[in-house]
Amino acid sequence: MKRIKIADASADFTREPLVRKFGFKGGYLTELWQSRVTLRSEDGTTGTGFGTQSVLWSDASVFSGMSEEDGNRLMFALTKFAAERLVGVSLETPLELIDGLYSSVLAEGRRLSQRESLRPTFALNALVAVDNAVWSLYGRANGFSNLGDAVPAELRLGVPACHDHCALIPLVSYNTPLDEVRRLADEGHFFFKIKIGHPGSQEEMLAKDCDRAAEIHDVLRSVRTGHTATGKACYYFDANGRYGDKETFMRFVAHLDRIGAREQTAIVEEPFEETDESRVDDIPLRIAADESAHTVEDAVRRMDLGYRAMALKPIAKTMSLSLRVSAAAAERGVPCFCADLTVSPTLVEWNRAVARRLPQFPGIGNLGLLETNGEQNYLNWSRMSKSAPREDVLW
Repeated sequence: MKRIKIADASADFTREPLVRKFGFKGGYLTELWQSRVTLRSEDGTTGTGFGTQSVLWSDASVFSGMSEEDGNRLMFALTKFAAERLVGVSLETPLELIDGLYSSVLAEGRRLSQRESLRPTFALNALVAVDNAVWSLYGRANGFSNLGDAVPAELRLGVPACHDHCALIPLVSYNTPLDEVRRLADEGHFFFKIKIGHPGSQEEMLAKDCDRAAEIHDVLRSVRTGHTATGKACYYFDANGRYGDKETFMRFVAHLDRIGAREQTAIVEEPFEETDESRVDDIPLRIAADESAHTVEDAVRRMDLGYRAMALKPIAKTMSLSLRVSAAAAERGVPCFCADLTVSPTLVEWNRAVARRLPQFPGIGNLGLLETNGEQNYLNWSRMSKSAPREDVLW
């Protein structure tokens, strides 16, 4: 590989409003900041990377503890800090940079926020545009035309496939209208991500989650598809760590049984807090890890606890970490899929580059699994699509 020395770095951002308040993790977003980092090497080669900031997703305590704008400014300050630290650094592959950069960014975030408990995911989210810029620079410097060629040999076990198509997973938030859910099904969607973990006490949350699951199942129970083993639509419930104990969560599982929705539940993501180390292999559903997997070691620990799927987020936790996690999961026979962060059209393509290369997910046809909900949630999605590398792509 060609050795690259970074001579210059710059960072900026834009603010994108949402169609409506976007509810999850017990809170609501009104806008998402889009960061951009450009790196230039000594020979004049440039690489640009993009990121979408989600303070609520990455650290809900920061989101609730300061204004939405201040939380975004904090995250962008870390992106700029990381980009500036790369000036004068040389590398052969992007993987050389992420570990040291992650540690310093997390430490700086804790210093700036005066929060020793700042979640590692906050630092990873801040690093996405920087890591993507490094991958872009690395690819251009070495003449790679696609991600498959750029992935180091030791990580290719996790991305061995090349599916012709991806199943696009839309998001059903707390307040997504049921008419929109029907429209999505009519358009051919058959794999739905449904946010649970509503605001309120554990009892209030459980009641709202059960009611929401029932009304969505009423809309989707009759959907038929040739892309799943059951011939029915699949549900992917995301609790974002809101369930305080297994007993409460099992009451939700029992409710899915009662309404006839358990058979169609393909994934339940992060029902418990990341500090909860309960085994989950006794839960009769496929439990997936997301926020709790800050590092490869975290991901392996979750798999050891019985988690049977990994949500990859190249667009939220860096491409470098995601490729390492996918390789570790492949070694253990644990399937992966690509989850969204309500990212821009450009980052949808970045995510799809990984999704189409992942091993086939159980119960799904020869497809990659790719969550994407930006078109549902950005007010200016059409305009944003015009600045993407391939405007003609049918998202």
